[in-house]
Amino acid sequence: MEELRKTPLNHIHKKLGAKMIPFAGWEMPLLYETISSEHQKVRTQAGIFDLTHMGELKIYGKGCELELAKLTTNDPTKLSPGKIQYSLLCLPSGGIIDDILVYRLEDGFLLVVNAANTAKDYEWIKSHLREPVKVENLTDSLALIAIQGPDSEKIMVNIEPAVSELKYYNFLETKIQNFRAILSRTGYTGEDGFEIYIPWDEAPKTWELLGEAAKIAGLSLAPVGLGARDTLRLEMKYPLYGNDIDETTTPLEANLEWVVKFNHSFIGRDALFEQKASGVKKRLVGFVALDRGIPRQGYPIFYQEKKVGVVTSGTLSPSLKKNIGMGYVPPALEKPGTVIELLIREKKVRAEITAGPFVPPRIKK
Repeated sequence: MEELRKTPLNHIHKKLGAKMIPFAGWEMPLLYETISSEHQKVRTQAGIFDLTHMGELKIYGKGCELELAKLTTNDPTKLSPGKIQYSLLCLPSGGIIDDILVYRLEDGFLLVVNAANTAKDYEWIKSHLREPVKVENLTDSLALIAIQGPDSEKIMVNIEPAVSELKYYNFLETKIQNFRAILSRTGYTGEDGFEIYIPWDEAPKTWELLGEAAKIAGLSLAPVGLGARDTLRLEMKYPLYGNDIDETTTPLEANLEWVVKFNHSFIGRDALFEQKASGVKKRLVGFVALDRGIPRQGYPIFYQEKKVGVVTSGTLSPSLKKNIGMGYVPPALEKPGTVIELLIREKKVRAEITAGPFVPPRIKK
């Protein structure tokens, strides 16, 4: 059995009493207190996350924007330095290899990819780039800490005052004390928040600095594990790779057509263009359970006694105190208000399909 990797903050998580679990080859904190309490801290105050397990790939070299554009559904040539794009890597079939963030640097691009896909993405990208463009895996040298919640900016300005002017999906390169850092404003929770990319060895110091910055502001900053990270993103109806999207699902099926720019050539474009013309056979939807029972990944979805799909994500929403989920159904059933049934422990549970996020996002635009 392969030994789990540890982030540079591993000892801090254990000191804080975190319940540690294996995740994508890493030993990561699932929770420190309870998923619900950590979730509510992010929704009402601010939470701090160790996201060092995420992968970072740098693409650079003359013409790198054109080479990258051949691989991503969104168009990176439209980005100016300091801007960020949500995008997808697709197979020729249109299936999703990964969903990624693309940061436009002065000298290239930084791609932030899902932890379980880092090696796969690196090899895929490397095999398709032409000289002199190169890709470098920075995952082992960069740490990533995020803070999320309505109090995030009040805390972050004590680290770098310029973040108050930072717009959503933008970043700045700066120095924290004597080391270089990238500070961005994206987030995976639906709340205002920031990501801090720093050298691996500077992660413990940065974690402490953020705690001190919260004290200066007279605010609470709670450590948050993977459990609440999942419930927070699900309330926003953000897809999770491996659950809601994968190589067998396309952007059109997953309601991600907004990051597919057909006016440039990329791997998977022809298949997606054809699917757009012919229509999808399944669509990712969100639903709220009307009866008791928590939906979980893999549970069958029924409509009029016929199995029509499968649950991809589900949880008890800490914000709504309702059971919510996502899953694929035929397009004819995607209309909000449609009542479906979920098979939960041999019992049929009614659920209603809903539009938009389950909880309104509060992102500072």
